[in-house]
Amino acid sequence: MEMSGANALVEALRREKTEVVFGLPGGVIMPVYDVFYKMQELPSEMRIRHVLVRHEQTAAHMADGYARATGRVGVCMSTSGPGATNLVTGIATAFMDSSPIVAISGQVPRASIGKDAFQETDIIGVVTSITKYTFQPRKAAEIPRIVKTAFQIATTRRPGPVLIDVPRDVQQETDLVEFTDDAVLLRKGPIPDPDPETVMKMVDALANARTPLILAGGGVRISEASAELIALAELLMAPVATSLMGKGCMPEDHPLSIGVIGMHGSSEANRIVSSADLILVIGSRLTDRTTGNVYKFCPNSQILHVDGDKAELGKNKTPTMSLVSDAKKALKAINVGLQRQLPQKRELQWFHKVKNDMDLEQLEKDGPYLSAVRVVRLLRRLLPREAIVTTEVGQNQMWCALHFQAYGPRQFITSGGLGTMGFGFPAALGAKTAHPDKPVVDIAGDGSFAMTENALATSIEEQIPVTVVILNNRMLGMVAQWHRRFYGRRYSAVKLGRSPCFPKLAEAYGAVGMQVGDYKELSRAVKNALTSSVTTVIDVPISPEEDATPMLAPGAPLAEVSVA
Repeated sequence: MEMSGANALVEALRREKTEVVFGLPGGVIMPVYDVFYKMQELPSEMRIRHVLVRHEQTAAHMADGYARATGRVGVCMSTSGPGATNLVTGIATAFMDSSPIVAISGQVPRASIGKDAFQETDIIGVVTSITKYTFQPRKAAEIPRIVKTAFQIATTRRPGPVLIDVPRDVQQETDLVEFTDDAVLLRKGPIPDPDPETVMKMVDALANARTPLILAGGGVRISEASAELIALAELLMAPVATSLMGKGCMPEDHPLSIGVIGMHGSSEANRIVSSADLILVIGSRLTDRTTGNVYKFCPNSQILHVDGDKAELGKNKTPTMSLVSDAKKALKAINVGLQRQLPQKRELQWFHKVKNDMDLEQLEKDGPYLSAVRVVRLLRRLLPREAIVTTEVGQNQMWCALHFQAYGPRQFITSGGLGTMGFGFPAALGAKTAHPDKPVVDIAGDGSFAMTENALATSIEEQIPVTVVILNNRMLGMVAQWHRRFYGRRYSAVKLGRSPCFPKLAEAYGAVGMQVGDYKELSRAVKNALTSSVTTVIDVPISPEEDATPMLAPGAPLAEVSVA
């Protein structure tokens, strides 16, 4: 059929079942936005919702939050030049954490490319190292297949971001356009099935291990393999630790869950991992934040490493055995093999799990501040089991990793690999857009929340109500903690002062703003926020001296984690 490139782009997105696009218009993407305007005339089932952001970084984070909460592709859009470069931090965040987003940027007309035209940036060159692939259609007829291919690349094998950069005149030109279900896969196809011989070797090793342990990463969440993970753990009676990105893959109230390990993992989990004679690593990159000193990471343990990305096997730690496989398929195959080898479930647990409980009746205020640890544990008590929690980056993230139990694989959303401050609030809005019936809460630090607080305007105008709990110490808390521990308390550029007043800031946008002075006030505020039709920002004063512990010093082995 004959249509413009802009119409072809929007129709191709619709055929990919795109529900929402997060974006901000500008000069060279206007033809596409004109199509969005005309879509209002169509039946509701044929429309794509557009959510207007106030900064393109927010658009990328919202698309990322949507993708992590659903497993589907999140879509964001910008104009050229500064619009496109503002997407970069969000694209890099999605790349590091293997989140499937498709970013669409406008570009100057073809004849102007490379001539330093107004608002021209070589965005293809800028994002090549932080995307799975990039496209720049040179005529309208190419657009449908490019969109189809972009969505497949974003979700095939290890998920990740793809960029489509569309020149303005390509959007405007009319051409004969054909829509097809065929995509040109420019990279390898699906992850191969697990090699049977390697699986059986792993099964033998697991069956003969005295103290086996499972370390689950984000790959378990991506492949929807939580049920298989639980089945294997219960068959082996093996404890399950997770990386930060794997948090929630195993319900953390399960008796075999020991929580997150690594730099800010619990001392108990780090100790148990270090005591295992065999570790089955599923879908984790084994980064320095997970292993500590990688050369001293479990030196006496067999390590069986399963990952869908061959490049991760042996990249940081040489395994005893490795297997390129989707986590779900690998776990299924290992379970089948073990059921033959183990006639009945093991009964003896070789590890001791410490119960970390809290008496709510003893939550009295201690001086002018509330305890961040107690606040996070109280939030877990107050929030329903199905709630989705996002975090910012810094101490708030580490307190949540340690003290907020996650019960499902897409219920804890955080920036892991890039550690992006400002991620949590827009990610919460993206998750809420995907799941409007679920409570969504961003547990934030004051420094991170200030970076993307203008997304309050989007939350109000687009009617996306979430709850934000700010652990407010008026500091860049994690940097200050490092200053205390490693720089002789020489605080350099970390004190944020009294500005802004977050409740008043929230009210200025039309949200609800609340300052709490004790735990009972916090409980009431959270309960009210969960039933509110608009976003609520709850300001919780915590001490600038409170540390997120345990903490592993950079370069130290897991066993040397400091609890004070």
